[in-house]
Amino acid sequence: MPTSLPHQTTVTGEGASITRYAYKASLIGSAHQFELTDTGLSWQIAGRSGVWRYADIASIRLSFRPVSMQSRRFRADVEHADGRRIAILSTSWQTVALMAPQDYGYRAFIVELHRRMSEAGSKAALFGGFGPKTYAAALLLLALLAIAMAGLFIRAVTTFEFTGALFLVGFAALFVWQIGGFVKRNRPRTYGFDHLPAALLP
Repeated sequence: MPTSLPHQTTVTGEGASITRYAYKASLIGSAHQFELTDTGLSWQIAGRSGVWRYADIASIRLSFRPVSMQSRRFRADVEHADGRRIAILSTSWQTVALMAPQDYGYRAFIVELHRRMSEAGSKAALFGGFGPKTYAAALLLLALLAIAMAGLFIRAVTTFEFTGALFLVGFAALFVWQIGGFVKRNRPRTYGFDHLPAALLP
C-alpha cells in the first residue's frame, strides 16, 4: 500500500518562514522535497541536498508537460548561477496506475518562490514555455503533419472514400484540440515576478 505524501504545508502571516512542497518522480525512491526558508530554496533529491539563496537563482522556466497518465502536468525548471538545475513537477506517483495531481500545492509553492525571489532583489531570467528553437521545430512538425493529412483527405475525397475522409476530419479535430492546446500554452515568452503566466500554472 502506498504511503501518503504531504505534498505541501504552508505557513502564512506575520513571522511565517517556511513553505514546503514534495512530489514523487517515480514509484521507486524517496520524494523530492523542497522548502522556502528565510535563507533560500532548500531541496532534497535522491540523497542530495542543498540550499540556494534566492539571489543565486539564475532562471526559472515554467512549462506545461502532459503525459499519458496525467493530461494536466506542469513543470518548473530552476537553474542556479553555477549551472545546476532542479525540476519541480505538479504531479506525484501514487501507485503503478495513478499519477496524482497536486495543483493547489504546486501553484502555491511556485507563486511563493517568485514572491520571495522578488523580495530578495533577484535578477533571475523568467521564461515561459519552450525555447524559441524547440518551439519553431514543433511548429514545423505540425505544419508537415497538417500538409500530410490534407493530402490524405483530398485523396480520400477524390476516390470517394468518404468514410476515410470523415475519419481524417475527426482525427484532425482531436489532434488540434490536444496538440494545439499543448503548443499554444508553451509558446516562448518572458514574464515578471508579479505577472506569472496563467496558462503555465494549474
